Amino acid sequence: MKIHPDKGISFEELQKYSDAIIAEVEKAIVGKREFLEKFLTAFLSSAGHILIEDYPGLAKTLIANSFANALGMQFKRIQFTPDLMPGDITGGYIFDHEQNKFILRKGPLFTNILLADEINRASPKTQSALLEAMQEHQVTMEGDTFELSDPFIVVATQNPIEYEGTFPLPEAQLDRFIVRLNIGYPSADDEQEILERRLIRQADTFSLSPVVTPQIFLSMQKLIEQIYVHPDLQSYIVDLVAETRTHRQVVIGASPRGSLALLKLARSWAAIQGRDYVLPDDVKLFAREALSHRLILEPSLWGSKTTRTGIIDEIVQSVGVPVMILNRE
Repeated sequence: MKIHPDKGISFEELQKYSDAIIAEVEKAIVGKREFLEKFLTAFLSSAGHILIEDYPGLAKTLIANSFANALGMQFKRIQFTPDLMPGDITGGYIFDHEQNKFILRKGPLFTNILLADEINRASPKTQSALLEAMQEHQVTMEGDTFELSDPFIVVATQNPIEYEGTFPLPEAQLDRFIVRLNIGYPSADDEQEILERRLIRQADTFSLSPVVTPQIFLSMQKLIEQIYVHPDLQSYIVDLVAETRTHRQVVIGASPRGSLALLKLARSWAAIQGRDYVLPDDVKLFAREALSHRLILEPSLWGSKTTRTGIIDEIVQSVGVPVMILNRE
C-alpha cells in the first residue's frame, strides 16, 4: 500500500522528529549514538538500503527491529540459508482448491523494513531475488509486476569472520546498498549499562513505541529534497568519486551511484543536524561508508579488510576541499 506524506514539515520539526526517533531506539541500544544517527541518515535517503557487516552478538537485528518500531513501520525478517529459494522471499502463485484457481501468496518482501539476516549464506540465485526490489521497488512474478510498500528499505547483515558455506555478494548487489556500516564493540561502561538495564527489565525483550508515523517519515524524506548543495560541493563529490577510478590499487572504482549516495547521505545528515544546506564535512563523514564497498581492488589485496577504508581515507586527504560561501543566487 502506498502511503502519502503529510502536508509538510519544517526543518526544525525534522530535527525534532529525528532526535525523538534516536532517543526511542536508544532505549534498546546503548552507547552507539553516532552509529544510530548514520543509520537514520541512510534510512532517510531515498533507496537507503543498509548493509551491516560486523561480528555476532552486536545487536544488528535488534537495531533494525528497534528502528521499525520507532518509525511505526511493518517489519519482517528473513534468515538467509543455503536452501532458501527466491520464492521464499518474493512469494508466488499457489493453487487454491476451494476457489479452483491460482492465487498470489505474497512473501516477506512485501513490507516496509526487511531484515535480510546473514544475506551471504544464501545462494546467488536467491540473493538476486532482491535486486529488482531494491532498485525498482517492485517485484515481478509469472510476468506480473507488483509494487512494494512505500517506504521499502532492506537492512542486510553479514558476518565478516565466517566464510565457510557463504556466497560473497556480487558487486552489482553491493552497489545497491547506500552504505556499509560497522557497529563495533561497546565500551566497558556501556557494556555494564547493558547488564544493568537487563537486570532492571527482567526480560530479554524490549518494548518500544512509535514516535512518528510512516506518513511523517515520508514527509521527512520529501523535505530533504529541499536541502541546498553548492555547485562547488557537487564538484567535490565528483572529484572524490573520480579519484577512486584512477587510484593505483583500485581496478574498478565507484560508479555514479556512489556519487549519488554521497549526495543523498550528506543532505540527510545536514537535515538531521538542523541545517538546510550541506557542508564539506557532511560529505567527508560518509566517504568510507558510501564508497568503500563499491571498489574492486587489485587481486593482491583481496581479503584485506583495512585496505578499502585506507584507500578512501587517502583519497579524502588528497582531494582539495572547497571553501564554502553560501550564496544561493
